[in-house]
Amino acid sequence: MFSAFPSGWPGLGLLLLRAEIGVTLVVQGSAYLVDWHELGWVTRAVGILSVASGVSLLIGYLTPFVGALAALISLGTTLSWFQAPAPNLLDTKVATAMAASVAVAIICLGPGAFSIDARVFGRREIIIPGPSRPREH
Repeated sequence: MFSAFPSGWPGLGLLLLRAEIGVTLVVQGSAYLVDWHELGWVTRAVGILSVASGVSLLIGYLTPFVGALAALISLGTTLSWFQAPAPNLLDTKVATAMAASVAVAIICLGPGAFSIDARVFGRREIIIPGPSRPREH
């Protein structure tokens, strides 16, 4: 699913990218869910998916899938596929373009070493045994 899990400064950079879009989605989704009883089912679903994908990006779990979901949610908010909440973090097209580009960058680069994906799908040590010699009697 991923080609590499960079650590060090590159891994920290990926963690910051994930945190930026993750926090944005959690706040945006929470804003959707403030008026829970007055919302339609589509707006509720967008709010729940925003919070869930934001948390998943924060911890680095299933990063490519939730990164794609994050890009769709941010673009859908701008293109008015969904009703926007009152404090809309993705109010301008520039903010949405930035959020979508960060999400696509995360999809392309992977989660980095500081993620659950790195623990589950990360580097493995493969031990190849030496050539076996026939036993002498």
